[in-house]
Amino acid sequence: MTSQTTAHVLPLPAGTWAFDPFHSAVGFTIRHLGIAKVRGRFNQLEASLVVGETLAETEITATVALDSVDTGNADRDAHVRASDLLDVATRPTMTFRSHRIEGAGEDWTLAGDLTIGDVTRPITFAVEFGGLEESPIDGSTHAGFEATGELRRSEYGLDFAPALLGEVVKINLDVQFVAPEAQAGPAAKVAAK
Repeated sequence: MTSQTTAHVLPLPAGTWAFDPFHSAVGFTIRHLGIAKVRGRFNQLEASLVVGETLAETEITATVALDSVDTGNADRDAHVRASDLLDVATRPTMTFRSHRIEGAGEDWTLAGDLTIGDVTRPITFAVEFGGLEESPIDGSTHAGFEATGELRRSEYGLDFAPALLGEVVKINLDVQFVAPEAQAGPAAKVAAK
């Protein structure tokens, strides 16, 4: 993270938070023929959240396996993976690395770099912090976030059939992270207040 960030802190205890893939998802929406939306998701997502003492020391990274695209139609998914669209053989992943976090309470802004293949562009997500909650199953403390942003296909060389597919792809993430083990349970809640 750069020095552009303020000295504020996230409402989370410092440390490395474990990604919870079972309660996280990344979806997308794109216009088809300009008249309707096609929705899909990527089924393989990995993420990392390292909370520092300040926002400048806090970093979020994420990696999506592009061949895990799922629009609910196998033939369409095969075409999306092919060389004229995502070309997952040469562009296997989409990665994000944060460089600025700002906000307070429930509303935050997350800015960083999004890389698809060999193209990297800046992107900004509006983030809603869902809060902290202790799991009744194992006592671990979970933090939940919803993030929304958008990218322009042509900026990443994904400009196949502009008359068929919209230029803007809207991205929506719902993610959960689990507090560092030493701070799990009620201690994490106390530290976050």
